[in-house]
Amino acid sequence: MKKAFFLSIAIVMALTLAGCGSNKNNAGADAEAASGNASKEVTKIVVGTGTQFPNVCFIDENGKLTGFDVELVREIDKRLADYEFDIQTLEFTNLLLSLETKKIDLVAHEMEKNPEREQKYLFNTEPYAHWRNKIIVAKDNDSVQTLDDLKGKKVLTTATSAQSTILENYNKENNNAIEIVYQNGGANDSVAQVTSGRVDAFLAADFTLSLIDSKQELKAVGPALSEADILFMFRKDDPEQKKLSDAVDGAIKELKADGTLAKLSSEWLGNDFTSEEK
Repeated sequence: MKKAFFLSIAIVMALTLAGCGSNKNNAGADAEAASGNASKEVTKIVVGTGTQFPNVCFIDENGKLTGFDVELVREIDKRLADYEFDIQTLEFTNLLLSLETKKIDLVAHEMEKNPEREQKYLFNTEPYAHWRNKIIVAKDNDSVQTLDDLKGKKVLTTATSAQSTILENYNKENNNAIEIVYQNGGANDSVAQVTSGRVDAFLAADFTLSLIDSKQELKAVGPALSEADILFMFRKDDPEQKKLSDAVDGAIKELKADGTLAKLSSEWLGNDFTSEEK
């Protein structure tokens, strides 16, 4: 009888210990799983932009970096759980070199896709804006309609910009007929340069004039010199950069579908410049 009693106790204790061990193992596994989820890696992405492009990327009266491209990047960041975007400001002329040297991972500065840039850099495939480059002159200047009309005249531009490429390509084919005047990307005085007569013209995207010429002293003339999709720029031949580019495309498609992109464009640029049909 005693033997049976002690045997029963031994069995109960064994079962209890086995149960505790099982619970402990399960708890450990659960904790491990929770820890794994909590420590899921988020890739930090350094986004390079500027501070001198009115309503696109600029410092407002409260000292905050904002504008169309900046707020768009913030919206994309919200939709990409695997990435964390860190927006940093640089001089425009340093953006591409910083991308090449891996100081930044993405350029957000209304970057126009053209053959020269496409040879060296990766662009995402879903445009977030579309613009047309035109000649900008003083309002009383009726002598200029085309690049040919600018022969022998001074035209202001910023090195590495899409507009400088248009002027440089023209000069290659026309014996340097236009006197190209390069300015620092942060000068931000194109209107004053033209109205004062220091230069005769500059080239700009169609939406830009209303943003920089509040007194309406200038005008856009002639047909569009070029039309281009506006995209983000990444390093070429880099699998991680391609993966990021694809993720950004997905986010832009969402922003287009729910109307956020058009709303941002209207808010910051004065109209919906997010498609070719504008």
